[in-house]
Amino acid sequence: MLAQQRQNAILELIRQRGGVRVSHLVSRFGVSDMTIRRDLEVLAERGLVDKVHGGATLAGPGSAEEPGFAAKSIRQQDEKRAIAGRAARMVEPGMAVALSAGTTTAALATLLGDVPGLTVVTNSIPVADALYQNPRVDQTVVLTGGMRTPSDALTGPVAEAAIRTLNVDLLFLGVHGMSPRTGFTTPNLLEAAVNRRLIGAARHLVVLADHTKWETIGIATIAPLAEADLLITDAGLPTDGRQQIGEQVGELVVVEVD
Repeated sequence: MLAQQRQNAILELIRQRGGVRVSHLVSRFGVSDMTIRRDLEVLAERGLVDKVHGGATLAGPGSAEEPGFAAKSIRQQDEKRAIAGRAARMVEPGMAVALSAGTTTAALATLLGDVPGLTVVTNSIPVADALYQNPRVDQTVVLTGGMRTPSDALTGPVAEAAIRTLNVDLLFLGVHGMSPRTGFTTPNLLEAAVNRRLIGAARHLVVLADHTKWETIGIATIAPLAEADLLITDAGLPTDGRQQIGEQVGELVVVEVD
């Protein structure tokens, strides 16, 4: 296969999936890691893809464009693990917590399997899967029904009705973007409505957002920044972002990334 043919095939694969890993492309096309990285560099220079750690995603999403879960899961992996680790320290035995859809909340779910007596409410299929893979007889997982979005969230009237009568101690909310003007946002209107229901069910709102979410704006606002009791982000957040967020949220926690 000629380089241009391979690059066109890679681009089509990224368009279908939203993102791919270098390791998958190496296996699929039978070429070296270096060759694939050169192909991605060519596509990135043409403005067709964004190179991320370990792979690539489609370039330049608009405010209503929603990347798939697989595409988002390969972005800022170290940052998300660090944020999830800090969030996990807040979860105590016997709590009822809610986890919204998102790759950072999914990372958090993998750390909660050993918490006794925990009840987790979620509209995220990957979050539920992570908890089911490490089951405890004294844990309860409540997965809402609803319509599935590209980010593997369950949304719509069924999901909203499932949440309406519930009450939880903490909500860990993943977001698509955050800015002082628009607050916390998502590219999915239905997901925004479900997230607002989750906020209404929680005593405390904890937002999990890596630094790339700063000044990224989705079409639908979930909540203003001031509604967050705590926001956990990583050290990549610029100084002006720290200042503006710190002035509005209840508490800002910045984690270092190994």
